[in-house]
Amino acid sequence: MRDLIVIVLVAILVSALVKAFLIRAFFIPSESMENTLQVNDRILVNELVPSVMPIEHGDVVVFRDPGGWLAPPAPPAAGLAGMLDGALTFVGLSASDSDNHLIKRVIGLPGDTVVCCTATGQLSVNGVPLDEPYIQLPDEDSAATKSPFSVTVPSDNLWVMGDNRFNSADSAYHFLKSDAPTGFVPLDAVVGRAFVVSWPTQHWAWLDNFPATFAATLEQPAAPSPSP
Repeated sequence: MRDLIVIVLVAILVSALVKAFLIRAFFIPSESMENTLQVNDRILVNELVPSVMPIEHGDVVVFRDPGGWLAPPAPPAAGLAGMLDGALTFVGLSASDSDNHLIKRVIGLPGDTVVCCTATGQLSVNGVPLDEPYIQLPDEDSAATKSPFSVTVPSDNLWVMGDNRFNSADSAYHFLKSDAPTGFVPLDAVVGRAFVVSWPTQHWAWLDNFPATFAATLEQPAAPSPSP
């Protein structure tokens, strides 16, 4: 019995350390990343990005609300169920805090100029039109976003967009809102890079950052780790 208790405690400690520093689980609460990610998909996130490994164009990243992107979170469940879910979230076996975070694809790194749209309806980064095979549009003649914009990404920030372009409250959406002066996401708000869909099994897949799409845009270096 003593050995069993020690094994359980060590397993809980290791799981908590993995969640805190290496890998964390989230579920997908919305349609903003379809068809790459479906509602209620479970994903695993590499928390070494961006603190140890740099963010790259095309990465799918999870980040904390940079300010006014999300409604106030719902109160946690009460009673034993809430306590159990909180404990499982703490050790990384549940993801009850997923609706306090957002997930989008990185389109612009610090210093990049992102413009919508070209004459053919494409986004461009640093003057290079993007062929984006991952996006979902209402029809084949739709532009890459609802409304035109032109931005230069400030230092220590990102420009992020959902793959379901016409159904995503992303950087473009918040940049164009009259009551929101910015759609940029600070690097220090990034929790990590999503790298795999872990559940359900029929959706299992590695999450690509489509390097061929962004290869010609690399006039700017990859985003560094956040400033201390």
